[in-house]
Amino acid sequence: MKKKPFSRSSILFVVCILLLIIPQTRKPIQVALNTLRVAVWSPGVLEADEQTQLRPFTYKVRTLEGTPLEAAIGKGTVTFISYWATWCPPCIAELPSIQELYAAYGDRVQFLLITNETPEVVKRFLDKKNYDLPVVFPRMQPPKELFERSIPTNYLIDQHGNIIIKEKGASNWNSAGVREVFEVLVGA
Repeated sequence: MKKKPFSRSSILFVVCILLLIIPQTRKPIQVALNTLRVAVWSPGVLEADEQTQLRPFTYKVRTLEGTPLEAAIGKGTVTFISYWATWCPPCIAELPSIQELYAAYGDRVQFLLITNETPEVVKRFLDKKNYDLPVVFPRMQPPKELFERSIPTNYLIDQHGNIIIKEKGASNWNSAGVREVFEVLVGA
């Protein structure tokens, strides 16, 4: 009986698996795959009955420079919160869209990009990527409504504390649909 040679698709599959196993190539491949998701996936507004109302609170955080900061949530300011990390491929994939959104709305919307990493690691990452994002470090546990174990998890909270958008996984935060929501919330 004659053996069939490997097909091209079988060889390609094996090569892909090998590339994902090798640590040096795994992360760039995962970022690239998540970037494809960002290109086609944009978060949407939650239906009114799915929105969570937060009790107004003050989120105690620390800036990249180590300065304590208290961010008022649900007390008259629209807030974008992102839980992320420098080692997270979906986080890395969506950060360019968050950077663009921050550049457009950072003066009218409170942005908190929250991570538990060390400031040195985050600063190196931001410098390498040339990002100018308001990264902060938590000094308290978030309320249970904002506690998620998966990253990235992002929230858009209106000035009254309603969670308008909650999105897990990489998304395009600079889409026309998201910008429309921001425009409505900031009263443009």
